Amino acid sequence: MKANLRNNNTTPPQPLPIRGCHVSTTLDCSCIEKLLLHCSAALEAADATVAQQVMWVLNNVASSGDGGSGDTNQRLASWFLRALVSRAAALWPTFSSLGLSGPPARSMSITELAGYVDLLPWHRFGFCAANRAIIDAISGGDHNNLHVLDFGVAHCMQWPTLIDSLSKHTNGPPLRLRITVVSDRPPVPPFLDVPLNEVGVRLTNFARSRGVPFEFCATSNPFILDDNDDDEVLIVNCQNWLRYLPDSSARDGFLEKVRKLGPELVIVVDEDSNVDSRSLQKRVSECFNYVWIPFDALETFLAKDDERRIEYEADLGRKIECVIGSSRDGRWMERLESGARWAERIRRAGFERAAFGEGAVEEVKGLLGEHASGWGMKREEDMLVLTWKGHNSVFASVWVPC
Repeated sequence: MKANLRNNNTTPPQPLPIRGCHVSTTLDCSCIEKLLLHCSAALEAADATVAQQVMWVLNNVASSGDGGSGDTNQRLASWFLRALVSRAAALWPTFSSLGLSGPPARSMSITELAGYVDLLPWHRFGFCAANRAIIDAISGGDHNNLHVLDFGVAHCMQWPTLIDSLSKHTNGPPLRLRITVVSDRPPVPPFLDVPLNEVGVRLTNFARSRGVPFEFCATSNPFILDDNDDDEVLIVNCQNWLRYLPDSSARDGFLEKVRKLGPELVIVVDEDSNVDSRSLQKRVSECFNYVWIPFDALETFLAKDDERRIEYEADLGRKIECVIGSSRDGRWMERLESGARWAERIRRAGFERAAFGEGAVEEVKGLLGEHASGWGMKREEDMLVLTWKGHNSVFASVWVPC
């Protein structure tokens, strides 16, 4: 293929069948992935000539994926091309003249954010599993107060459901529910046009309407918690947060600090893929074969020009840039690790795995029944794993101190 690319041959190879990809009449995922890997290899070798030639080919392939048109593969290729151009621009500034940067992410209203979160079970799967684990942790215990330390990127969208569930609990709600939210949130989509303190006010009003005594706190230093009492259950909730910790040292250090807090339970929910290699080619390959999941899922129920789909895909495009980017880009980096690899880290930090109860399993199944039939759930050891057409997408796990 390299010879063809050097000769600027824009005819893609004949389609090859590949499991898990939509195949069009002109190209398939295999062809696009090969082009992306050629481009990645050129960038790693600092070969500007080959990189530009392959990008030109990719631009022809991906051009019909712009502006809400094209099939799933073309739309996906379009966002990977943007990310590779951005990466190249960090090496050779002239690449920025290609003008492929996407529009900036907009801030949503709370109503719009709720609709965004409901499009796919990507977030709600973790919310559902975690909330049931929290309720199970306090059921039948002697503790009267519940304190949740929340590391999340979804602007507290998880908590109204928990508050509502606590209000209906057989033994009544706790004497106090306190949620402490980390204010230093990674600057990644989705964005909200309401400040954190206003979110807290709305949650407080909602809790009052449900008869749940509630306290909302925001902190920039989550590892210094004030006013802890012996009658309080501390639960640490990490929802799609850990992958933004930049390296192994930061991740291990984070878990050690969590262990020192002495939590009753730690919940970890994140995307189930290994996209943290130092090799750009490996990151591109892993990311490409992972990000097609939400692209493919959106294809099943939203029209090509649906604004919700276009916006969701644009946020996935920014995710691709975070994965492909380097520290030289000045961009927030995203490095995914699978649930199995996180399990190794968490065990080293002094935790052992706990199992989700059958109630959590049934609630997650009920949630998935509201979405397309391609979504499923499976157990891997004691983890719950969200799947799309059999492919792992998000894992949820619960941990207790050893």
